[in-house]
Parts: sequence; structure tokens; C-alpha cells
Amino acid sequence: MLPTLLGILLLSFVIIQFVPGGPVERMIAQLQGHGTEATARFGGGAGGDAGASMGGGAAGSASKYRGAQGLDPEFIAELEALYGFDKPAYERFWIMLKNYASFDLGTSYYRDIGVAELVIEKMPVSISLGLWSTLIIYLISIPLGIKKAVRDGSAFDVWTSAAVFIGYAIPSFMFAILLIVLFAGGRYLDLFPLRGLISDNWQDMSFIELALDYMWHMVLPVAAMVISGFASLTLLTKNSFLDEIGKQYVLTAKAKGLGERQVLYGHVFRNAMIIVIAGFPAAFVHIFFTGSLLIEVIFSLDGLGLLSYESVINRDYPVVLGTLYIFALISLVMHLIRDLVYVMVDPRIDFSSRGA
Repeated sequence: MLPTLLGILLLSFVIIQFVPGGPVERMIAQLQGHGTEATARFGGGAGGDAGASMGGGAAGSASKYRGAQGLDPEFIAELEALYGFDKPAYERFWIMLKNYASFDLGTSYYRDIGVAELVIEKMPVSISLGLWSTLIIYLISIPLGIKKAVRDGSAFDVWTSAAVFIGYAIPSFMFAILLIVLFAGGRYLDLFPLRGLISDNWQDMSFIELALDYMWHMVLPVAAMVISGFASLTLLTKNSFLDEIGKQYVLTAKAKGLGERQVLYGHVFRNAMIIVIAGFPAAFVHIFFTGSLLIEVIFSLDGLGLLSYESVINRDYPVVLGTLYIFALISLVMHLIRDLVYVMVDPRIDFSSRGA
């Protein structure tokens, strides 16, 4: 896990060094375009130097930053020091690693708040979307996949496959818009709220009322994310069970007089579920971070997906790298949990015997 995490951070850090339009260039553009409004960020000293250097000739003509012509090189150096770019790249990377080891993720360039505080602030939204969506998808897809495997080729199998693929073909954001039009006052019914996790008057609610209000707000965004997540897991479960049902140990169990449910859930289930368990971390991480971005935008949910997107657009590098670090860490931990569950589910896996 540690070498993988180090590789992710190193690769991301190197890529960021070559991305144009960094924070120094953005501030220079604001100084050139907005003058006093931008310099207010630096207080009296640096701002006054900036104002004095505007239009001051070709002092900054040889600068490595676009749009720096006419700005005093000393002021450019102050900007670099402000954002930490006055140090070599390798030194900045080493400082970042030492800080990340203690979960010091730095401070946002533009929000004047710690990245760790931002992540903690946005985490409930992403956890809500990812957890409930993944849970509902698994609770429906696994029984449906088992039923389809048992009744393979029947009318039930054909019709459910058609319904699953239609749902898979609809992008989650399109389904979200449809839900808004139908149920959130877009054109027809006005049954569900359109934004946020809870209502504005949540301070006046009891615990039960707050829980019900939270569930009320979650219905549409979770439904939009769930509808396109059934197909792959349902078919994976079906094919896994079909593969196990045809094996010799199942025929032997049936020959001994065991009932269908005993064979299915006493013998087939554990072996067939291994491949399904393998896909859980990827499914959870995808929904948790990637799949929720458009849903967060459409339903005005301020979560990690939206935070990451905005930080990339704004070149807020501490937030970009900090959230990436959290994403990678959670993903690696989920894969570790998957491997531990492997051992619990399949007793044939024995790591201690590998050295023999």
C-alpha cells in the first residue's frame, strides 16, 4: 500500500508541475485585470508594491509566467513565496510527504481554510451518496442475480435483463433530471426537495424528524445513482452462480438428496460470492468519489466530488493533492478489506502456506 500511495502522489505531483495557469499566474492575471481588488489579498505591503509595479516597464519581461510583463521581479518572488513555489520541486514534494504522514494536508489557496477541514466538511455528503447507493445496489442486485441464475432462460430472466440494460443505458445525470422534472417541482409533482441534505430549520427538529428529513432529501439523488448501477453487478452475480451451479460438487450435493435452497445457499453461495466481493471496493470508490460529481451539481450537494472538480478548475493545488491523497488512501484500505474478506469467505486461501 505504501509504495502504491507514494507512486500516486509522485505521479500527480509531477503532472501538476507541467499544468499551465497555476496560482501564481492566476494572481498575476487578477493583478493585471483588477488591480486593487486583487492586491487586497496581500495586505498593504505586497499590495502596494504590486500597485507600484503595474505598468513599470519591462522589469518582468523575462519572467517565466505569462502576463508578468511590467511587474517587479521582487513582487513575483513574493508571490512564489506565498504559494510555496520559491523552493525546488523535490523539496516541496518532500515537505508534502512529511506533512501528509501526520495528515497535515495544508491550506487552500483561495478559501483560507485547511484542506483537512474542507474534506471533513464535505465528507458527509459523499459518504451519504456512496454508502446508501452501494448498499441498495448490492441488496437488490445479488438476490436478483441469484434468481436469474436459477431461472436462466425463462421469461423472468429475459424481462429482467431488458429492464436492467435499459436502466444501465440511461446516464445517472439524465435520470436525475427526469426525477427532478417528475417529482421535485420541475413540471409535475413537488414531492421531494431539490437541494441539500437537510432542511434549513434542522435545528428545531427532533432526532426522529431530522432522520426522516435526511431520508426525504436522499431519495432522488440516491435513486439517480442506483438506477445505472444494477446491470454489471446483477449480471456478474448471475454468471458467477451459473458457473458454480454446473460444477461437480453441486451435482454430488444434489445426488445426496439435498434441497435446492440447501445446495444454493449452503454450497454455491460462498464460492460464487468471491468474485462479487472482489468488485465491492471498486464499486464503492467509484460511486463515492467519481459517480457522485454530476449528482452533487444537479442536486446542489456540496460534497467531495464537487470540491475536487472545483479545486482542479481553480488550480487549488493543496486541495487537489489533499483530496487525491484521501481518495487513494480510502481506495487502498478498501482493497485491503477486500483481501481480508477473501480469506473469511474462501477457506482455501492460506497465505501462511505460500512460503512452503
